[in-house]
Amino acid sequence: MSRYIAPGTISSPQDLVVYHVSDASPVDPASPPGYSERCIHSEIYKRYPGVHAVIHSHSEAVVPYSVSGVPMQPCYHMAGFLGTATPVWDIASVYQAGDRKDMLVRNTKLGASLAESFSEARDGKLAEGKDGEPLNSVVLMRGHGFTVCAKTIEDCVLRAVYTQKNAEIQTTALLTRSAYFGGNSGATAKGDGLQRSETAGGLAVLSDEETEGARDMTLWSAQRPWRLWVREVEAEGMYVNLVT
Repeated sequence: MSRYIAPGTISSPQDLVVYHVSDASPVDPASPPGYSERCIHSEIYKRYPGVHAVIHSHSEAVVPYSVSGVPMQPCYHMAGFLGTATPVWDIASVYQAGDRKDMLVRNTKLGASLAESFSEARDGKLAEGKDGEPLNSVVLMRGHGFTVCAKTIEDCVLRAVYTQKNAEIQTTALLTRSAYFGGNSGATAKGDGLQRSETAGGLAVLSDEETEGARDMTLWSAQRPWRLWVREVEAEGMYVNLVT
């Protein structure tokens, strides 16, 4: 992972720190200071051998779905990886005496609890995923943000980007319904014939079958947006790449 600097300023191998997955301690004790929340990453890698990339985000578009009680659900075809229920992890339920209650995942105990939530099924019970990956690709973190994991860096970045975009679309759709129907979440446009979700404020979100199909679609198509995002970073003058 990068050392304790803003992500956009990472430019060389000297900005990177190698950590032990077992306890998130640096391999080289002389390494520069690292991120306080590296246990998010280490505990997910430890629990799920099929995961090779983890992203943690403070997206302001996503945070409302971690505190409002409104569940985030897949609203369009690029967000099938969300499944039909995205867990919300509450750090307050894990704090113990002596923990610094600043919402940060500062130790392996907190990281392990967050990692476990990736296996949370819709009924609240734990369930296994496939091929060493967790049941859920994304977990929201109350009042903090979200964490996403995947088998590859490309898939992980795609899921992080489209989690935020899905949140923006869902918020816009909820506001549009409220403005048009006057807050009546059960109302529908006459004769539209769409199947709507009661838990998603009456939105016509993706079904179980559609989420599965859309998830598979993003797996084989991830390279297309990835190449664009790489080109955008290369063309942006703020970023410097000294890695050879």
